Amino acid sequence: MRYLTVALTKGRLADKTMQIFEKAGITCEGIDDKNTRKLIFVNEELKMRFFLAKGPDVPTYVEYGAADIGITGKDTIMEEGRNIYEVLDLDIGKCRMCVCGPDSAKDLLSHYEQIRVATKYPKIAKDYFYNKKRQTVEIIKLNGSIELSPIVGLSEVIVDIVETGSTLKENGLKVLEEICPLSARMVVNQVSMRMENERITRIIKSLEKAVREND
Repeated sequence: MRYLTVALTKGRLADKTMQIFEKAGITCEGIDDKNTRKLIFVNEELKMRFFLAKGPDVPTYVEYGAADIGITGKDTIMEEGRNIYEVLDLDIGKCRMCVCGPDSAKDLLSHYEQIRVATKYPKIAKDYFYNKKRQTVEIIKLNGSIELSPIVGLSEVIVDIVETGSTLKENGLKVLEEICPLSARMVVNQVSMRMENERITRIIKSLEKAVREND
């Protein structure tokens, strides 16, 4: 039996994911050790290997078959647009993708004016404004603190992830429109789903049960 490889998103999401995996009877010794330099963690009994990666890289590992299974945010799946199967909502890491800005920008959105939109997620922003709202916008890709953009006049609004909204509030910004809810999802390589269907389906069902018990 070959190893099934699982790519987890580094940080808080990996910790929460492993709690669900453990509830489903899937453990991985050493993965929660913050001081380890190991890159691959193995469960010999289940013939499973785990590794940690940056969120945006997880769908890439899965699409190319370096990982059979991946856990990452819905925002990453939408932005990366990889050829992978999204099979399960883990119901953790919940937040929203929103259009945010000062109160004064509300009119610009409702009158469909041409505006500048700053974001870390150009693909999601483009899809929302062009395909759903049918509003022409100029999208500016940023990597740092997106909230700064409307304050210094780089853009009228931003498209970003909102968890509590406290950073927005502190900077005189608010949620103007919600694009979609987000949470961590399980994705599977398309070939792996065919070749290892029985094993992967068993894992999905165990995790589904653990997620329901989490509620």
